[in-house]
Amino acid sequence: MSHLTRRIFLASAMLCCSLPHVYAQTQEPLPVVATFSILADMTRAIGGSRVSVTELVGPNQDAHGFQPSPTDARKLAAAKLIVANGLGFEPYLDRLVKSAGTKAPRVTVTDGLKALAKPKSAGGHGHAHDHGANDPHAWQSVPNARRFAIAISAALVAADPAGAADYAAALKTYTEKLDALDAEIRRAMATIPQEKRVLTTTHNAFRYFASEYGMKAQALQGVSAENEPSAAEMATIIRQLRTLKAPAVFLENVSDPRKLEQIARESGAKVGGTLYSDALSLANGPASTYIDMMRTNMREIVKALAPQA
Repeated sequence: MSHLTRRIFLASAMLCCSLPHVYAQTQEPLPVVATFSILADMTRAIGGSRVSVTELVGPNQDAHGFQPSPTDARKLAAAKLIVANGLGFEPYLDRLVKSAGTKAPRVTVTDGLKALAKPKSAGGHGHAHDHGANDPHAWQSVPNARRFAIAISAALVAADPAGAADYAAALKTYTEKLDALDAEIRRAMATIPQEKRVLTTTHNAFRYFASEYGMKAQALQGVSAENEPSAAEMATIIRQLRTLKAPAVFLENVSDPRKLEQIARESGAKVGGTLYSDALSLANGPASTYIDMMRTNMREIVKALAPQA
């Protein structure tokens, strides 16, 4: 090797060593699969351009009724990291991982979380919602979501050590936003009179929200999530609302204004707006990110239950 060639080689080596992130950022993004849209959004927020995130259950889709397809197996086969909720929310996942033959590590964001016990009666979607002993909807508490973000960041660092500084910076920004959101929700819930702090829904997914923010959660029974309520279901809703004496009810799948008016007229309860529980809205909707989802839910609850100026 000539003297000039040796000098060029040494200079190139020194340049590569001094710019590790430049080299790392030229690589293909880390392929990550999240089990549903809320975890996918959190992963994108922390991973940024270093990750390519796909979800098994997308926006506006029912995670409870999800049945994986061969396409989903192919997604997992290509993944370098799997982000899952746990607490029985993805009963299909072990089988899908096995059929995909993936060796990708899995982070379960609820590991170590003090979970709420599953309610005695599942309620909500018209089927059993058999998640096991625990309620899996822990993301409805923002402090829990903060724990999720930390777990996701740690998993990304383990899968992509070269991006550690980027992930740490993104995590700091994201958790600061979550802390501000948590404080905002607490202030908003404080405007609701104590006797009206009752969150009545058709889906028993808001118990973590209620527990975190000083409310009582109750779900109506025998209501289907897939279809408009039948006449018999309408009668059931109205009867339950009269018994519960709910100040308002948030019905996720009643869209016909005439039925909303009938429920309000015959039960005496106010009909609140749509609450997002297990899935984000589409990109052009009001709840396309986790933070927007929680803020949208907060506003709908306050609008229905707090005194209006």
